[in-house]
Amino acid sequence: MPQSAAIISGIQRMVLYETRARYFLVGSNQAQTKHRVLKIDRTEPKDLVIIDDKHVYNQQEVRELLGRLDLGNRTKIGQKGSSGLSRAVSAFGIVGFVRFLEGYYIVLITKRRKMADIGGHSIYKIEDTSMIYIPNDSVRVTHPDEARYVRIFQNVDLSSNFYFSYSYDLSHSLQYNLTLLQRPYELWSSAASSTEEEVHTQSKQDSFDIFEDEGLPTQVVYGLQNEPYYKYVWNGRLLERVKDIVHHDWLMYIIHGFCGQSKLLIYGRPVHITLIARRSSKFAGTRFLKRGANCEGDVANEVETEQIVHDASVMSFTAGSYSSYVQVRGSVPLYWSQDISTMMPKPPIRLDQADPYAHVAALHFDQMLQRFGSPIIILNLVKKREKRKHEKILSEELYPAVINLNQFLPPDHWIDYIAWDMARYTKSKLCNVLDRLSMIAENVVKRTGFFINRSNFYCHTLRPDDRWGDVGGHITGSGRVQTGVLRTNCVDCLDRTNTAQFMVGKCALAYQLYALGMIDKPKLQFDTDCVRLFEELYEDHGDTLSLQYGGSQLVHRVKTYRKIAPWTQHSKDIMQTLSRYYSNAFSDADRQDAINLFLQVYQPSESKPHLWELPTDFYLHQKSTMALPQDRRSYTLWWSEGILSYLPVPYDEVPCEDNMKKVEVKRVSRFDESTDLYTEFFKPYEITSFDDTFCIAMTNSAREFMPKTVGVDPSPFTVRKPEETGKSVLGNKSSKEETLLQRKTAASAPPPPSEEAISSTSEDDSEEDRDDEGSVSQRSTPIKLLTESGESTRTQEEQQQQTVKEPYGLNLAKFPAEKDLLIYQRFAHLGESQHKVERTEHINLTNIICLEPVSCFAEDSIYAVSPPHADRDSRDVFESHVMTGQGQVRALCRDDMLMYREYVKNRYM
Repeated sequence: MPQSAAIISGIQRMVLYETRARYFLVGSNQAQTKHRVLKIDRTEPKDLVIIDDKHVYNQQEVRELLGRLDLGNRTKIGQKGSSGLSRAVSAFGIVGFVRFLEGYYIVLITKRRKMADIGGHSIYKIEDTSMIYIPNDSVRVTHPDEARYVRIFQNVDLSSNFYFSYSYDLSHSLQYNLTLLQRPYELWSSAASSTEEEVHTQSKQDSFDIFEDEGLPTQVVYGLQNEPYYKYVWNGRLLERVKDIVHHDWLMYIIHGFCGQSKLLIYGRPVHITLIARRSSKFAGTRFLKRGANCEGDVANEVETEQIVHDASVMSFTAGSYSSYVQVRGSVPLYWSQDISTMMPKPPIRLDQADPYAHVAALHFDQMLQRFGSPIIILNLVKKREKRKHEKILSEELYPAVINLNQFLPPDHWIDYIAWDMARYTKSKLCNVLDRLSMIAENVVKRTGFFINRSNFYCHTLRPDDRWGDVGGHITGSGRVQTGVLRTNCVDCLDRTNTAQFMVGKCALAYQLYALGMIDKPKLQFDTDCVRLFEELYEDHGDTLSLQYGGSQLVHRVKTYRKIAPWTQHSKDIMQTLSRYYSNAFSDADRQDAINLFLQVYQPSESKPHLWELPTDFYLHQKSTMALPQDRRSYTLWWSEGILSYLPVPYDEVPCEDNMKKVEVKRVSRFDESTDLYTEFFKPYEITSFDDTFCIAMTNSAREFMPKTVGVDPSPFTVRKPEETGKSVLGNKSSKEETLLQRKTAASAPPPPSEEAISSTSEDDSEEDRDDEGSVSQRSTPIKLLTESGESTRTQEEQQQQTVKEPYGLNLAKFPAEKDLLIYQRFAHLGESQHKVERTEHINLTNIICLEPVSCFAEDSIYAVSPPHADRDSRDVFESHVMTGQGQVRALCRDDMLMYREYVKNRYM
């Protein structure tokens, strides 16, 4: 069966050329071997006229085309002074086209930064954009309010936490993307056959194959172009106007949220931990202005967080090991809001509309069943006991809604509801919050399972763990799939929610590392390098999401709930609370207007009021208020058709007819540029440097958390004391950088330093010295001398046999059976017969051509080589090397000890 691969976008670089009448956007692939041209008309004052000829040009054809355009647009024929075609801007992608009250603008990405790498697929962060007005000045019809709309639109800072990829679908989870590649070919053979004629009619140059004339079959790959999940796409409406006009390579969808990647070194083996958060573009907004849900079941502050763990030593989705776990946060799915006109820090919660049949909750959970499958587990962290009823109002409405919906579902797929007052437990001195959360996390991960694209290792059979057998999910032929999801919420879905998600993520990470064969038990302890690194990644993730929704960083962190936060943290918490209050009171309304305009929830028109004149945006987000629904959904059969028959597997991942229509299949050669990820990543056609190839802005690395002392166990799973941690570089940040961090929500910026980090920088040594010592401590490993006793040799042999048996499933030290030896002898005889060379006479090279043999061997050919002679000293060295490998190290003599002391003295003293 032919393999499947994601199609890499054929347009990754573009140049905008300008004439008086038109813009010409020339896009090319990374190798700049294939080009496409987009023609944008500038003579229309209010309409967007785009022509895409769908033709693929080579470099020579594009140069000739631009030359003809330059010549044809000069004011006088033959004039050389003024160019008729000028280069306006270079870009990496189109964000979209937008119009307010005058003509259209084009928004281009002018700077990007590589943030993560998943199996060779690069994920970029937008660093800078350019907004260019399309119509020419001579036809421009000015409007007095146009400039104000442009300012509001540009209030959405595209340089903070917007991400895109040319070859990886960021709107879907890793599980969805890899499940799509693993579907059998028969399911889309009909779709592929329709495009087969198109492939055969390609030019000889595009489909060139060196084995074509030999009659050998060409290796075929099915390139897949999938439709994005528009709920998490933020420029979908900006591209809607041109989606059906231009080639799909011009369309690039961006997500908003967070993306961070950290490297975990397990004795030199690189494991990348990636955290991707997708913020929903439906019912999006700021803290007090967007609460609850809208009439379509979309909730406020809905973010899907996915943690991906993969072995970075193998860069391939088919050959590598990849694992992911997904969880969701979102506001309570009811009609509720808070009135901020009272200028109170905690405005009273009010229910805006009665929903006795849980219609809104049904729409919301229907979306979740379709995307994640069952079981849906709700972790509600709002307060239960209050002197004045505040948060409790939400619990009293949500629980009956879940009970009402469950009575119509089969018992196997019921929505689970877990209510736990986290704030009350935090105040209690007797209760440990994180212990309770870890128990909930263990139960959740066992029920939902997680995704991994490979089957169990043999060591799992050899050393079974009781917890591993209880892990849920759906087991497939190539691994296991996560079914269901945890949905966490408090009132704001910020501080408490982030800590709860961290604990669930920590539990899932242990199972992921165990499934990848990295640890022997699915359990991770606090104060290990691995968990410190993961905690820092999650706090960076929480700070970013909190700034986007609440206007400040996290107030309560994991250290706060562990009750090990330093006393300086309290003053920081107060400052964050004040910053959040100021942002909510004074700047949230402007940010909400900008989001509404960017997402095209509000589209300006001269026939309706301006955006700043609207008293509320309630009617923009509630479509049912503007028109009566034609078909009313059932209150009892509240799920979409077809979902229930496939549960617990999510309907979106089932290869049914509806889902197959969303996939475009293209039959290409294995080495075609549109699917060849190796050429895309390593660029063998040009001279590159390692810095450019591997320029990933890693959030953290395990090396930063390792201790600086020599001889300590370098394992990232060893529990260390707080003073042993090596993360001292963060303590040198100035207060100016710290305030910049609060304003700029860059994903790669580390969170504020803790007291341990500050105190560990009080050494007299400079940073360079400390880094030097750290690098030495990671390379040096303690050497143990073995005695020559037979007992120690036996234990070493037994350990060696065990380590060999675990990965291979058999003992290689055991003598093979007689039957196996006979099979091997027949195989060896067959090989000798095949490569036998008969030499009847000695060939003298000088008789044929004057050549001197360069080999020093007496007899040398591709079939036989005479081994060189080894003297006695060389044999002794080799035997000593073999004995050392078996654990039998000879006793050190006096010269050896002196040499070692001299080395230590020169290196460390």
